[in-house]
Amino acid sequence: MRPGAAADYHRQMHANELAFRAATAADIPAVVALVESAYRGESGLRGWTTESNLLDGQRTDAQDVGEAIARPGSLVLLAEHDGALIACCHLEKQGDAAYFGMFAVDPTRQTAGVGKRVIAQAEQLARMRWAVDRMRMTVIVQREELIAFYQRRGYARTGQIKPFPYGDARFGIPRRDDLRFEVLEKPLGEVAA
Repeated sequence: MRPGAAADYHRQMHANELAFRAATAADIPAVVALVESAYRGESGLRGWTTESNLLDGQRTDAQDVGEAIARPGSLVLLAEHDGALIACCHLEKQGDAAYFGMFAVDPTRQTAGVGKRVIAQAEQLARMRWAVDRMRMTVIVQREELIAFYQRRGYARTGQIKPFPYGDARFGIPRRDDLRFEVLEKPLGEVAA
């Protein structure tokens, strides 16, 4: 990446009035609140990303978010509108791929195209920052509507299955015993750098 490109990137304002920037430690409480609101509890029921039928308990915590912000080769990307946090995701370099996770959009803003813009921005950033050729994620296999959303964005099911971390309350308290993750992947060759 050219000198100053990261600084330019973090100041970038898009025509759609979303501002993107990397999270700092000061953003941890807001990120945790956003992720929890999108996936758990009553507020999550307003959006379509809720996992409340599959999991109880927390989705993330301050320690996990802080570690994601501080870890080398890792970034929590924030999307703001008029200074308010409305979406986030976590990106992490993993070899020749970037991992995409902790994706959350304010439930009151879901279905307005914010998620699509955040994913596109994350893909562009991963190529620009780390020169990776693929984006990878894991999705609970029971979340068929979410998998379909990612497939419409160019992600493909790999058939690679990973176990759900039963017994680790940091990932939620399962409401069923058959949860597992599938790896989805997208080549980033067509993403403008």
